[in-house]
Amino acid sequence: MENILEIKNVTKEYKNFTLKNINFNLPKGYIMGFIGPNGAGKSTTIKLVMNLIRKNSGEIKIFGLDHIKHEKTIKDRIGFVYDENYYYEDLTINEIRNIIKPFYSKWSDEVFNKYIKDFNLNPKCKIKSLSKGMKTKFALAVALSHQAEFIVMDEPTAGLDPIFRREILDILYDLIQDEQRSIFFSTHITTDIEKISDYITFINNGEIIFSKEKDEILEKYALVKGTREIAKDIINGGNREQFIGIKENSFGFEGITMDKEGARRKYGDKIIIEKPSLEDIMLYTVRGA
Repeated sequence: MENILEIKNVTKEYKNFTLKNINFNLPKGYIMGFIGPNGAGKSTTIKLVMNLIRKNSGEIKIFGLDHIKHEKTIKDRIGFVYDENYYYEDLTINEIRNIIKPFYSKWSDEVFNKYIKDFNLNPKCKIKSLSKGMKTKFALAVALSHQAEFIVMDEPTAGLDPIFRREILDILYDLIQDEQRSIFFSTHITTDIEKISDYITFINNGEIIFSKEKDEILEKYALVKGTREIAKDIINGGNREQFIGIKENSFGFEGITMDKEGARRKYGDKIIIEKPSLEDIMLYTVRGA
């Protein structure tokens, strides 16, 4: 399977934080959700991919090319959507377009105008008059107007209301239907990722916890619920290592495990086993760590 993005043994060291030897690949034609709590290393990883900061070690390839040696060629084929607006606030949409389009060899005013119309954006409006949702749509229109094969998005739905978020997600899902584009989507809103992603990469404290197909992850993990007596047996009876995290409450407990069959064999119908959400997996993994 052809990979759009390959990250091998990449390390980035700061005074108070280290990205620790991370590895993962994104195949062509798929959406990868990049999840983790704030401060986990998501934005650092994206800055490394975009060569905005320099890694200490490791290798990053995009379209099979070294991301530093072939930076200009690669960025001509990438669309990037930030979590914040970095356009000149006093210029109009059309004026910003005229500044940006000379940088891309395959820029199409026809495609840009189509997205501006589809997104109900007025090309004569100044950037400062746009809402956060409209700014995100404008950034997406820019990202898609030069036949970008790889879309990189850093928290694009943060701060948006549910209707805008769903609209953005539907646009992204439609984009990959021709199987020629890939999307790398960083967010801490796991429900968004769960709706559209094919692959999930989970980072915590600078380390990759897993990078797998979404369905494989949701099948592998299980949410277990039971009484407080069973919780005590798990904690005191030497079975704690089977659980990534456990939370007790006044009614009993719930926890995440990757050994649901082992839990079922030991406790039978005394426990309830459910399919977890990505948020459950992330929460218990972070708390457990």
